[in-house]
Parts: sequence; structure tokens; C-alpha cells
Amino acid sequence: MGLAGLTKAELTRAAIIDAALAMAREGGLESLTIGTVAEQAGLSKSGVFSRVGSREELQVAVLKEYQRRFIEAALVPALREPRGLPRLRALVAGWARWIGTDTGRAGCLFVSGAVEYDDRPGPVRDAVLEGLGELRRHVARNVRQAVDEGQLPADTEPEQVAFELSAIVLGLHNDLRLFRDERALKRAFAAFDRLLAGKAAH
Repeated sequence: MGLAGLTKAELTRAAIIDAALAMAREGGLESLTIGTVAEQAGLSKSGVFSRVGSREELQVAVLKEYQRRFIEAALVPALREPRGLPRLRALVAGWARWIGTDTGRAGCLFVSGAVEYDDRPGPVRDAVLEGLGELRRHVARNVRQAVDEGQLPADTEPEQVAFELSAIVLGLHNDLRLFRDERALKRAFAAFDRLLAGKAAH
């Protein structure tokens, strides 16, 4: 449904989530409160609460919207590539570019959320785990397809490769967010290529 088909309440909720998402990408999920989001969105606290619920519900809604945008920006384009390594490369490259937008001032909410909520049970942790876990499964699925296509050796362990690729993404996130290193994206792509070339050569 396009914006023209949304009610005023739905449009307001979308604006709240949009404002909260921008704040979370800059300062993390913990930066979100009903008050700060209300101020950013130009609404009252009660106006925000009536449309998104509690702070925790707001954080979960932000994660779900983040996941939707990530799928649209990185996963869907990758699915247009041929099965196997081309699709895997496109998926991981899309993930890296998604993190690397805005010169590192933005980050991956799943990665930063994992740090914030790794030992804090509850709906927010569950949403982070669901999003990051689904992404890891997509990577492993593409590795299996590369094995099926004969592009990687039959003894390749998809979950191990997914782990290694995820570790590269974590390093990218760290170098972008902490070190503000503009070379981080180039280095991540070099690491991806080296890892996959090494697997293919075995």
C-alpha cells in the first residue's frame, strides 16, 4: 500500500518509526525513549505512546522496520543474481554497503543491538536475534547453493563460512563506528574476496 492509501494515524505512526530509526542508527536502541522520540517527531509523549505503545514496543517496531528496509535494500537485489557465489557476494556486499552508508555514522542495528541486548532477555533481544539470525541463515543458504553449483568444495561447512563472513562484517562495523576509518569498506571487500577465493581453491 502506498502512502496515499494510509490513514492519518498510520502516517503519523510511520513518521514516528522513521524518526526513531534515524535516532537508533545514530545512538543505538538504548537512546530511544518515548520523550526523545516525541521531541524528534514533533509530537506529545501521549501522541507517541498511543501509536506505538511502550518504549520496548517502540524499539521492537524500529527493529522490524529496519529489517524491512534492509531486505529491500540488500537482500532483494542479491536475489536477482545467479545462485551460488554471485548471489552470496551480492548479499554480503549489500550488507557491507548498508552498514557503510553515511560514512560510518550509521551502523547496523542488528550488530549494535546484539552488543546492547546480548545478555538482556526480552522482546527487544528476541527481535535482534530474529533479524541477525535470519540474515546468518540467508548467508549459509547461499553457501549451500554455491556448493550445489560446484563453486565451493563439497566439504564446505555453510555455517562456518557464515560465521566467518559475519565476523568480517563485525570488524567492518567496528572500524566504521569506532575508528571512523574510511578504508574499512574497501578492506572488508578484500577480506570477503580472500575468504571466498580460499574456499573455492580447496
